[in-house]
Amino acid sequence: MPADKELLYNDYKATMRKIADVKYATAVLQWDQETYLPPKGAHFRGQQLATLSEIAHNMFTNEKLGKLLNELISKDLDAKQKKNVQLSLEEYNKLIRFSSDFVRKMSEITSASFHAWLEARKQNNFSVFEPALSALVGLKREEANILGYDAHPYNALINEFEKGATVAMADKIFADVTKPLLILLDEVKQKPFAEDRFLHQTFPKQQQWEWGIYLAKQLGFDFEAGRQDISEHPFTINFSSQDVRITTRIDEDDFKNMTWSTIHEVGHALYEQSLPADEYGLPSGEYASLSIHESQSRIWENCIGRGHEFWQFYFPKLQQYFPHQFNDVSVQQFMQAINKVQPSLIRTDADELTYHFHVMIRYELEKNLMEGSLQVKDIPVYWNEQYKNLLGVDVPDDKQGCLQDVHWSHGSFGYFPTYSLGSFYAAQFWEKAQSEIPELSSKIALQGDTGLLLHWLRSSIHIRGKYYSSEELCTLVTGKQLDSKVFVDYLRQKLNYL
Repeated sequence: MPADKELLYNDYKATMRKIADVKYATAVLQWDQETYLPPKGAHFRGQQLATLSEIAHNMFTNEKLGKLLNELISKDLDAKQKKNVQLSLEEYNKLIRFSSDFVRKMSEITSASFHAWLEARKQNNFSVFEPALSALVGLKREEANILGYDAHPYNALINEFEKGATVAMADKIFADVTKPLLILLDEVKQKPFAEDRFLHQTFPKQQQWEWGIYLAKQLGFDFEAGRQDISEHPFTINFSSQDVRITTRIDEDDFKNMTWSTIHEVGHALYEQSLPADEYGLPSGEYASLSIHESQSRIWENCIGRGHEFWQFYFPKLQQYFPHQFNDVSVQQFMQAINKVQPSLIRTDADELTYHFHVMIRYELEKNLMEGSLQVKDIPVYWNEQYKNLLGVDVPDDKQGCLQDVHWSHGSFGYFPTYSLGSFYAAQFWEKAQSEIPELSSKIALQGDTGLLLHWLRSSIHIRGKYYSSEELCTLVTGKQLDSKVFVDYLRQKLNYL
């Protein structure tokens, strides 16, 4: 690279890394807010987060950076450098539309919303959350207008989480998968429900915690580059590829809650820990998209963590951790229980089939909120009606209903569709991995060794950073675009096996 280009690109890298420093410092405070922050610290934490968010925004929208990016984009850079500059320039041109006052206000209201959500869950009363959420929804509508959109305001928001995604695209994907899933659900209902009472005995918190740590280590989570904690809603957050935090939650009366939350978040964390450290602060050091991120958690949680091969090896280990609870249970009974299909209230506890109806309900609700056909105060009634119509379940209270997810308190409108997209990508990646690694199943079943899969994911997906869009990456890795039929076939095969 000629000297002038090299100097310019090095200047760009240094600037992006300084911005990343501030953004990840903000993330540390956000992680603390959801794990260890004392209740009285909420007000000043909101102020601190708003200040840092404003600083990061001002750094990114600085005119000097804009000039640097516009100069670099015309240079003869290599492919990765060109992509980095292109993506940063797109982000710059988007962010300069927002005033620093708007960014600060969004951060303040988001922080207030999170604490209002916590209090509303404590009181089991949506009305406690309603004022903060109403303010946040108003800001998200304003954000959509600032970003600009075609056809539907939700398009502006979903694009923030899944570049190129639109309401038309999501509507088609959900329409294509709804009928096959309903047919499969009807077939499952014709059979007796699996016995799963043994999953609802008493499982002491400390034993569950130790079991979760063991699983995380076995799956490849690097505790020298991360840690696990407890939070109200499980999540993964990173401050670099060398510092990735996951959280879980423990219900002493429900074995499934912690185990698959942990496996799910480990899947996210393995992706973050595998991103190239030398690309810190640059798009090439970031994940491809939210749906690809979700594909990584779902492939570990479901394709591995609810698969027969995994438990063929790990069920005896589980019996050592919980001898009283599982000694009289066979691995086949356990498999049937953990893959039991039955409409339920809680999205994060849902089986692989009905899970997507939970996502559809949230997706439709968010669209209606953004277009103004649904008001925030009407969310509980709408939610309860949809759960009755689509899943056939009665919602007993707000905590088990519309207060169950943390996402809206974060302002994450447009996020939920990526959960289903991620599951569909996961099935396609899993199919390809099995075809390319013939010994994968036997390695897992006989040795509990998932390292071959992790290596394949790292070399096929993780190392590529943000160079490709979701569809481009899917086509590159699997040889075809996203096809939800692969997911339906995967699920049908699993359920028939059980």
